[in-house]
Amino acid sequence: MPDHTAGHTPGQTPEPPAAHRSGFASFVGRPNAGKSTLTNALVGQKVVITSSKPQTTRTVVRGIVHRPDAQLILVDTPGLHRPRTLLGERLNDLVKTTLAEVDVVAACFPANEKVGPGDRFIVTEMAKVRRTTKVAIATKTDLATPEQIGQHLLDIQALGAETGVEWAEIVPVSAAAGDQVGLLADLLVGVLPEGPALYPDGDLTDAPEEILVAELIREAALEDVRDELPHSIAVVVEEMGLREGRPEGKPLLDIHANVYVERDSQKGIMIGHRGARLRKVGTDARKQIEALLGTPVYLDLRVKIAKDWQRDPRQLRKLGF
Repeated sequence: MPDHTAGHTPGQTPEPPAAHRSGFASFVGRPNAGKSTLTNALVGQKVVITSSKPQTTRTVVRGIVHRPDAQLILVDTPGLHRPRTLLGERLNDLVKTTLAEVDVVAACFPANEKVGPGDRFIVTEMAKVRRTTKVAIATKTDLATPEQIGQHLLDIQALGAETGVEWAEIVPVSAAAGDQVGLLADLLVGVLPEGPALYPDGDLTDAPEEILVAELIREAALEDVRDELPHSIAVVVEEMGLREGRPEGKPLLDIHANVYVERDSQKGIMIGHRGARLRKVGTDARKQIEALLGTPVYLDLRVKIAKDWQRDPRQLRKLGF
């Protein structure tokens, strides 16, 4: 038997090393509550798209925070909202199944907006998931005064009491300014179960690259069409691969992707005058994709019509929902 007690003074119990923790955390909140920005701040790299328009996140992308003492896997959910379309219903189902499967759910409440009916709807849904630990985050504190933040924290506490949700923590955070992001990571890690790392070191997300690329293209398209067709865009990467016959050390990644809209008129908006808008979307998306993948990219974008795809189950399946 090896002697494990060597080196300790008799009568002194050595401190046991802190157990490694690992688990899943999910941010929920109204659309545009700061969930994606927070995920990116915690992971330290852009893995989830953030757009100034609500309702941009559709796939559950996990960002992974690696630490010596823990691995925190962030499951990004679409914003919970009252559904108006079949797509909306699918998104809500996706959120509810996610909530039951994670170790901790963190609800985001923007500090620059009052706690409202949308927040109550979400917290009421959270209350149905019994076993999961629940944390409240006051996001966007850089946009509120200290008085507003103080009142906001009291309102969040009250909402928990009214809906029967017991908050393990209530934390004010500004992802944009980097305030308290480290503290939030510590608190989330603290409520995770003990366990080994679940993903190899160095992985930042387990979403296939095609999905991340499609999301970046959609983000660029959304930024450019502003309010004209926010929900009517879906992107599918048809082909993606390194171009053959390139000189050593000069790789080029070919990406062919389709941008789907619902109607002819939207196709015109997406392409723009003499193709100017689509070219700009392509340029913006290509820069983001190259930054993410670290490889020069040739991006071929086509705009196609998938008539009323948000209401058609067959089209939704084809577009990955």
